[in-house]
Formats: sequence, structure tokens, C-alpha cells
Amino acid sequence: MAAYKVKVATGTDLLSGTMDSISLTIVGTQGESHKQLLNHFGRDFATGAVDEYTVRCEQDLGELIIIRLHKERYSFLPKNSWYCNYVQIRAPDGRIYHFPAYQWMDGYETLALREATGKTRAEDTLPILLEHRQEEIRAKQDFYHWRVFVPGLPNYVHIPSYRPPVRRNPNRPEWNGYIPGFPILINIKATKFLNSNLRFSFVKTASFFFRLGPMALGFKLRGLVDCKQSWKRLKDIKKIFPANKSFISEYVAAHWTEDSFFGYQYLNGINPGLLRRCTQIPDKFPVTDDMVAPFLGEGTCLQAELEKGNIYLADYRILEGIPTIELNGRKQHHCAPLCLLHFGSEGNMMPIAIQLSQTPGPDCPIFLPSDSEWDWLLAKTWVRYAEFYCHEAISHLLETHLIAEAFCLAMIRQLPMCHPLYKLLVPHTRYTIQINSIGRALLLNEGGLSARGMSLGLEGFAEVMVRALSETTYDSLYLPNDFVERGVQDLPGYYYRDDSLAVWDALERYVTEIITYYYPCDAAVAGDPELQSWVQEIFKECLLGRESSGFPQCLRTVPELIRYVTIVIYTCSAKHAAVNTGQLEYTAWMPNFPSSMRNPPMQAKGLTTLETFMDTLPDVKTTCITLLVLWTLSREPDDKRPLGHFPDIHFVEEAPRRSMETLRRRLAQISHNIRQRNKGLPIPYYYLDPVLIENSISI
Repeated sequence: MAAYKVKVATGTDLLSGTMDSISLTIVGTQGESHKQLLNHFGRDFATGAVDEYTVRCEQDLGELIIIRLHKERYSFLPKNSWYCNYVQIRAPDGRIYHFPAYQWMDGYETLALREATGKTRAEDTLPILLEHRQEEIRAKQDFYHWRVFVPGLPNYVHIPSYRPPVRRNPNRPEWNGYIPGFPILINIKATKFLNSNLRFSFVKTASFFFRLGPMALGFKLRGLVDCKQSWKRLKDIKKIFPANKSFISEYVAAHWTEDSFFGYQYLNGINPGLLRRCTQIPDKFPVTDDMVAPFLGEGTCLQAELEKGNIYLADYRILEGIPTIELNGRKQHHCAPLCLLHFGSEGNMMPIAIQLSQTPGPDCPIFLPSDSEWDWLLAKTWVRYAEFYCHEAISHLLETHLIAEAFCLAMIRQLPMCHPLYKLLVPHTRYTIQINSIGRALLLNEGGLSARGMSLGLEGFAEVMVRALSETTYDSLYLPNDFVERGVQDLPGYYYRDDSLAVWDALERYVTEIITYYYPCDAAVAGDPELQSWVQEIFKECLLGRESSGFPQCLRTVPELIRYVTIVIYTCSAKHAAVNTGQLEYTAWMPNFPSSMRNPPMQAKGLTTLETFMDTLPDVKTTCITLLVLWTLSREPDDKRPLGHFPDIHFVEEAPRRSMETLRRRLAQISHNIRQRNKGLPIPYYYLDPVLIENSISI
């Protein structure tokens, strides 16, 4: 008689336990146990419990390869879900086998789990193991489907009850998922049909919605979401979030008019990847030396500064020609500006010229720091308006959320749980599909922010992303190349660059160690059909099969795989943190980041006053809707997992577990370095402090 000591770990999230009956079957290379009920006197499988049992078999089962968990009705009790973390079995010879689950069993079902050793398909020789991995992939592909959300954008996971945005008859009454007066309350239908394994935990769900509700109610009671009037005084904007202040948000409100802070945001704000070194003034932006010479310092000129590499350009051409909508009964306005900046000897990035159109002409003056105070401030505010769209639509929603979701869904559909790449990537996909479903309801829904708080409306906001995806390239996602291509690799004071490259290096080293352990040669990469299917599906469903993107359709070498996986993990973690963590701090002061403009761009100088400036900014209602959504999407709920912390045990081999610990040490050193540097900075930059970076996009 052989005795197997079994430990079954139930999840720690509230409601993870079950009252249903759980049985176990153990499969080894030399036989299979009988199905045995796991039952003690008293409560089994309670939340957070690790229950121990003994399973006796008539013979030794050999090397353990698969277990089956059977969840069945227990007497008269109603069905309830169960979240199983893992099963651990000590065989008669003392060897310990680990079977990771980390998933829900919702109904009465059988869940087959493999022993945790990471294996590619080529390493599986037993027919039962090959059949298991094929059946797992087949089941996931049958359950998870791709669906077009907006033509031209990455496809997304099929949610039966959610419809992509379409034009509807405005005269036909229809509940769009929000309550009048609470226009940003989430359309729950967008998420309730998600599989349990894709949803937030109970704690995270409660934290998310319980924070949103009281804030929305407070806005309603204060009359903010019903006021369609202009702001009477700039200082009144501070009253939106009276209790939500930080050093950065207070600094923004105090210094937003200053040219040095305007330029600083291109380097270390929430959209730090747009600025490019300018070596030649473009024809569409006819800036002359006479215009800007007073702002360049003594003994130099525009051409000399161009040659020295001190001139930089922010070009918002991607926004050109997109029509606007009406908000609160008033036509909104739009522009695609150009902004020229100079990096001076004092170490400040300073704006020196702004044009509010891509087409120069007599009705499109070039605004300069020497113009009137209100002309220059409004010109800069128009640029900050353009920043809103390049940040929210491109840098944030498209380049992190939507692309990461495609990475995630392709992984689920093409890689079995035993695959080394699945084990490596799965911590970086946690909750991404859930938050994207919420994001679509908040941003890209008829009752959402884009329709009720943005000049471009729903269709215009989507058009910005469609244009951006059509220009996205594989090289642009490879971080070290991006800085070189934009000519900013040696720009002083660019803390975003310094910190992002440090985190990238730590992740790349980690990925290299894991990949080279499981893929000893190029042939192992080229010969892995599951890996190739994952890459092909990303090319097809995320990049929509666009060959000009340069995204690989297959990977042939170990270095190619290392680069690809590093891009995926960085995108799903640090890249998102850089553009998300500081959202509220830089946007709470609305004039620094307006989502709409109510007057056309200026066509002449000398006409702007405080009154016209205030009349151009978003009204009270639009401001509050926008900031409430950004507040919701930038405040990380509970149940966080910082970068490098992997509590779920997917890897059991010693080598990858050493690599995980090494990654944590490297990230801890980066965190220490950032905090030491920030002590000497007037404006600390901490958005890429690894302690604040999540493993995945979960907010």
C-alpha cells in the first residue's frame, strides 16, 4: 500500500472557499489512483486554508504527472465557487510534486492539472501529456474568442453582452449604463460576463467601486456635474479634489504657467516619450532666427543651436483634421499644434515658439514667449490640450492597455499552463482584461468620458488611436532604440529615460536567464510551435497583420525571443506605470491638461484676455466628468503586486527561482537609487520606482 500526503491550498481572497465536495485522482507513469473524496470532520477548503489529506493506493504510481480535482454537489447545499491555489503531494519516496492551479472552479466540473515543471511541447513524450496540453489549448480557444472592438484597433476578448461603440438614434431613449447625474458610473454589463479567472478579486472589486461611488456622489451633491457654466476663477478649480493633494499636484497648480515647468513635463511628466531632437526646422513651421534669438542666450543663433543639438520639437500632426463634437450644447474646438523648445545652458527645456496648426499662414501666427501674457499662456494651453490626446489615447490606452490585452489573450489561447513562457508571462497579465473592460465602459462608451468630456468625442478619440496603431512599429516598442531614434539618449535631466532603462535592463537580464534555461539553442525556439502560434496571433490580432509594423510573425533565435518577451513584460508593467501613476497629479489642475476647448485656436495676436482664456477652458461639468474618470483610473485599488513579486508558484525549478530572487534584488537597488536621487531634486520623479510599478496593468 502506497500513501501519498496531499496538501490543498485554497485562495486567500474573500469568498475563495467552498462547501462543495472535492475529490482527487492522482495519475502517475505507472498507474492511476481511484477517485478519493477529500474530507475531514468539520470544514474543508475554507478561505486561506491549506488542508492536508492522505491518499492511499494499492501500488506505487511512479512519477506523478497529472492530478484531477473533481468538484461536485455536497448534499443539499447550493453550488458555490472555489479558488484553488495549488495541490502539493509528497510521494512514498519523499519526493514532493507541485501542481499549480490559481484558478476558479465555478460549477460542478473536473479540473486536470499538470505537475509544475516547465516544458515545451518538444519535451513532452508521453501521449497523456501531449493530449492534456492539446486539450487545454483547445478548450481555451473554444472559450476565449477575438472580437473587433473598433476597426483599426487591436482586437479584444469576446464578452457576450458588450457591444462596441456605434451610432445610435439620439431620439430613442435607451439606458447606456449610467444614471442621469452620474454619467461616469460604470456599465456593469461590460464586465459581468467575464470568466471568473479574468475578474478582479473580491477585495480589488470592492476597493475600486467603493472609492468611485462616494466620490461621484460628492460631485453630485456639490452640484459640480450639473453645472454647464465656465469657471469663474482659476482658484475654484482647486475645490474639485480638496482632500486629494500631493507635493506634485500642488506644484503643478503653483507653477503651471512657467515656461520651465511646461518644458519639464516633456521629460518627466506623464507623457515623456513624445519629444524629438530637431536638426532642421520643418517647412510647415517657419520659425526664423529673428523670432527666437532673444530666447536662446547671448552669442548664439537658431542654426548654431540646431547644430549643437539643443533644439527639440513636439509635433502633434497625428491630431490633424479630426472633427469635434458639441458638449453641453456648445461646439468644441481642436488643433494639431507644433511646439519648438530649446535646452539652455541652465539645464531647462524652454518653449520658444508655438504654432497652432500644421499649415502656416496669415491666420496662423507663431506665438512667442515675448507675446502678451495671455496669448502665450493660451498657446501653451492649446499644446497641453493636444498632450491630453497623445497621452490618453496613444501613450496610455493604446500603447499599454490595448496592446497588453492582446499579448494577454494570445498567451491564454496559445500557451498551455505548463509552457515556460506561460509561467514567465502570466504574472504580467493579472486583471488586465478586467480593467480594460471597465476602461471601455468609462472611456469608449456612449455614456463615457470620450462622449461627454472630450472635444473629439467617441469617434474622434478612437480615430486618434487608429492612426497611432497604423504607425506603431516593433522598433518603437524596443525601449533602448526609442531614445536613440528620438535623439534624446544623452539629454540631461531626463529621469524617465534613466529610470526606464534601469528597469528595462533588470527585466532583460531576468528574461535572458529564464529563456536560456528553457531554450538552450536557436533550434529550440524555431521548433516550438506553441511559441510561434503565440507570436503569429499577436501579429494578426494586435497589429492586424500589418507587415510595415515590423512585428515578427515568427521567432527563430534565442536573442529574438529575449527581446520580444522583454518588450511584452515591460509594456505590461513599467511602461504603463510611467504614463498612469502620475495621471491625477498632473491633471487635477485642469488648465494643465484640458480635455476640451470651447473657442477656436487664436488667429491673431493681442486679443486674449483672462476672460477669453476662462471661456476657452472646459466648463465645470466637463472638467468634473474628466477628472472623476482620471481619478478612478489612476488610483490603484487594493490587492497590488509590485514588479518582481510573484506569490503564485508557477516555477518550481531552482534556476528560474534564483532568477526571480535576483530580479527582486536588482529592482530593490534601482528603487534605492531613485529615492536617493530624488532627495536632491526640486521635483521628485518616482513613477518608475519599482516599488510603485505593478506586475501587470490592473488599473
